[in-house]
Amino acid sequence: MHIVKQVFIKIGSVIVLIAVLGFGGWTWFTLSYNYSDGERAGYIQKLSRKGWVCKTWEGELSMINYPGAAPEIFHFSVRDSKIAKDIEVVVGKRVALTYEQHINVPTSCFGETEYFVIGLRVIE
Repeated sequence: MHIVKQVFIKIGSVIVLIAVLGFGGWTWFTLSYNYSDGERAGYIQKLSRKGWVCKTWEGELSMINYPGAAPEIFHFSVRDSKIAKDIEVVVGKRVALTYEQHINVPTSCFGETEYFVIGLRVIE
């Protein structure tokens, strides 16, 4: 009976270790390789730091195609605090955001969206 208990403990430990390594590996992979990248232009309409446990920078870019048209909203996350501070300075101004798209990130601790801003430039 004692040997059976030890075998179950070892098997359980291996399963937990494999799960933790798999989760960590998948997280690393999804954050290291981007699915797509690009640039979006518009007006920074909102940037806030939010979350209960994992605080992330989340923002909105209002993209207006032509006068009188309803704006399209581009939701984005920022992982770098320096870039977030740079964005805070230009809220309300026309900017171009450079972003990377990381799909299937397993937790929202890195950002609530799959679009991560990595740079910006003021257009006006």
